[in-house]
Amino acid sequence: MSYLKNSAAWRVLFLIASGLVMSCGFHLRGSFELPADLTPVYVQPGTAISAALMERLRNSQIALTDQPATAAFSVRIVNEERQSRIVAVDRDGKALAYELSYRVQCEAQRRDGQVLLPLQTITVVRMFDDNPDVAVLGKQLESDLIYRDLIADVADSLLLRLRAALMVKTTTPSQSH
Repeated sequence: MSYLKNSAAWRVLFLIASGLVMSCGFHLRGSFELPADLTPVYVQPGTAISAALMERLRNSQIALTDQPATAAFSVRIVNEERQSRIVAVDRDGKALAYELSYRVQCEAQRRDGQVLLPLQTITVVRMFDDNPDVAVLGKQLESDLIYRDLIADVADSLLLRLRAALMVKTTTPSQSH
């Protein structure tokens, strides 16, 4: 292993490993690529999921616009909903566990009206144990953190669905008559 002490050998090993990882199609979580003809992107603002989507697109160096008319395609958030329900109680009827859910209905289409992603619903659910020893403020903070994770999961899922739809649209041969 003395040959790996040489910094040049480490560099070569790193380059080979990087090349292998890149060639297998690996992408960092949350990263997203678009064909040049599909930028800039308009994401309908005003919801938590919109903010998460825009953050992920910015982090992937995707151009965004706040004008739908100038966008190559638009993501429209039709509905966003948070729900909480009790799933376990103790013998006194006090809540012991909750189910938190976050649901988004959305669609995406090109400026010319071509549907990239038809209207669909994405729902994620998590369990939340209610610890009676924790103050109400701590429970609310934990609930808010769980919802933030749920929103991030939906944003990632939406981008994965959009990526898959774009791959299908670009690899499907056009039919001419």
